[in-house]
Amino acid sequence: MPSKNAAALRWLACSTLALSAAALHAESERFAVIDNGENVGHVYAEIDGNHVTIDHDVKSNGRGPTMHEDIVLGAGGVPVNWTLTGTSTFGNAVDERFTAKGGALSWADTTGKGALKAKTSTLYVAQEGSPFSLGIYARALLADAHHALPAAPGGALSLEEEAPVTLGGTAYKAYLVKGIGLTPSAILLDDAGRLVAAYSPTNATLREDLATYAGELGRIAATRSAERFAAIQKKVAHSYDAPIRIRDVRVFDPASGKLGDPVSVVVFGDRIAAIEPLGSPASPGEVTVEGAGRVVIPGLHDMHAHVSLQSALLYIASGVTSVRDMGNDNAFLIDLTRRIEQGEVAGPRIVRNGFLEGRSPYSSRNGFIVDSEAEALDAVRWYGARGYWQVKIYNSFHPEWVPAVAAEAKRLGMGVTGHIPAFTNADAMIAAGYDEVTHINQLMLGWVLDPKEDTRTPLRLTAMRRTAGLDLNSPRVTATLDTMQAKHIALDPTAVTLELLMLSRNGTISPAVAGYFDHLPVGVQRNRRQGIAPIASPADAAAYDGSFVTIKALLRDMYGRGITLLPGTDDQTGLSLHRELQIYAEAGIPTADVLRIGTLGPERYMHRDQSYGSVEKGKYADFVLLDGNPLEDMSALHRMAMVVKGGTVYFPSEIWSEVGVKPFAAAPKISVPPSAPKQAALTNGDDVHEDFAF
Repeated sequence: MPSKNAAALRWLACSTLALSAAALHAESERFAVIDNGENVGHVYAEIDGNHVTIDHDVKSNGRGPTMHEDIVLGAGGVPVNWTLTGTSTFGNAVDERFTAKGGALSWADTTGKGALKAKTSTLYVAQEGSPFSLGIYARALLADAHHALPAAPGGALSLEEEAPVTLGGTAYKAYLVKGIGLTPSAILLDDAGRLVAAYSPTNATLREDLATYAGELGRIAATRSAERFAAIQKKVAHSYDAPIRIRDVRVFDPASGKLGDPVSVVVFGDRIAAIEPLGSPASPGEVTVEGAGRVVIPGLHDMHAHVSLQSALLYIASGVTSVRDMGNDNAFLIDLTRRIEQGEVAGPRIVRNGFLEGRSPYSSRNGFIVDSEAEALDAVRWYGARGYWQVKIYNSFHPEWVPAVAAEAKRLGMGVTGHIPAFTNADAMIAAGYDEVTHINQLMLGWVLDPKEDTRTPLRLTAMRRTAGLDLNSPRVTATLDTMQAKHIALDPTAVTLELLMLSRNGTISPAVAGYFDHLPVGVQRNRRQGIAPIASPADAAAYDGSFVTIKALLRDMYGRGITLLPGTDDQTGLSLHRELQIYAEAGIPTADVLRIGTLGPERYMHRDQSYGSVEKGKYADFVLLDGNPLEDMSALHRMAMVVKGGTVYFPSEIWSEVGVKPFAAAPKISVPPSAPKQAALTNGDDVHEDFAF
């Protein structure tokens, strides 16, 4: 009888041969993740028949997902089992599971459990799926005759073919995957249907052997995205060769904080021609908009934007007619500004800030990443020569370079704002030349951190737990606030993004979007019922809750001191600015003053209030027609019936329908005489992703 050892050896040999044979049939697909020209991670997929395992790891700007996926594909390449484990972008634990048995679909993720009975083949949209999942969706959609399938938990996915893309002499098929979020996902497939790349104007996940083509792919994405948004502009922009009379409206005056009596607002060209008594007769040939007693407010201003073609459109739909871009791809931003100014694509007026970052493993890939003070000064001069308004300092920038940079910026007529670089604090940066601090957490962390702690990491979020119960009357806090008050140092709070990051909880609707959650696409709804900050215990959750109470108290205190608050979002939906302003009201700032902060306040700060910020004769025609009175109900900000920017009329209901958002208000009745035809949008003349600049 053979010994147990001999039998074990034979078993091991057979097992090894079996594994080797299986390996011969397995395929490995390796992808690099490129963010603004730099390799920041990978996606590795092992494919063995209908079984796929994925290792997804990305680290950019000090954060990113670390995920493992295990997928079993069924008929038509549709996943029937899918597990995802790891951590999401900001470290929230992920344990997501999906199973399909026959038509019975069930899943569990950070939002809770769900199930449905599918009558036909249905694609599960993973909450934390890697870019490789787009290839899986695409192959399943290609197998369907209509290239469209219902999705779980809801909605539908579809595939739109674009012109092929040639990289390195090989032509690849190009598609848009639609239905997951607010913007389609662009991908390339090879002739065998394998994923080659998922890409946008600034980011790409593409096969490692093609990584050098990331820049070329970005340019292709930018061109195609611009063409798509130019086509949307032609559909939704309404311009007329005649005066436009908006009858029977009440105009909010941010200077006085009061709502006026019913009047007519008359627009001609890009300016407000007149504010007339309601009974004034119209001149021949005018376009008439029936205001029907609605409220007109000046266009809103987001003072912390990172604008893309997509967000530019969403800003207009949200009544945001001006933004300050706080950091972007420099060439893209200059080109986007030109396209908007020429009427080629929809978008707000853009004030450009120049992004300055230092080189480190945690660097953000925007603007200029510099290795020395001399390079930083060259970057400042580059921005100055191109009409930028401020320079913005970021986390990895060396604090000792700030005095020279601030002096050079001011010599060239620019201001200085930014994050507080790692290993220093707001007091030191104000002394070094800051005119403004970006993000309320960047201000507060100096009151609770040890100087050796590294805020280039997600600590700049997670350490906010320590501010729960912070005494705002303590000498450490009041010294900073006294200096800001004396030196007229402004704050761009981005409270809405702090709320999203700290108060989102698994399985509940984030308060940051609660007011309009039901209007969002299903994929976005899932994300907004998901935690973001890592919460290990009820004590963690309570600390984050307490921190946001402190934030609101600090906003109220700063307002009372007369410190300038600049409403910004660091988000790309436009709607988030409405919530930013609501937070100020919840903090105890009078509603009329909140509306001034969101309209006239930024224009005064930037010395543009002679042209923008209020609805007055001679000023640019940038205003919004609301269904409701925001002085009585701040949620009326969502219900925008019409937005006018530089005399061009937009009906938000038309824009929201283009991006899968349920409209908030119907367009007003408009009468156009034959003598006032609509002009075509000028033609002479990217995407949203859940990445915050924190």
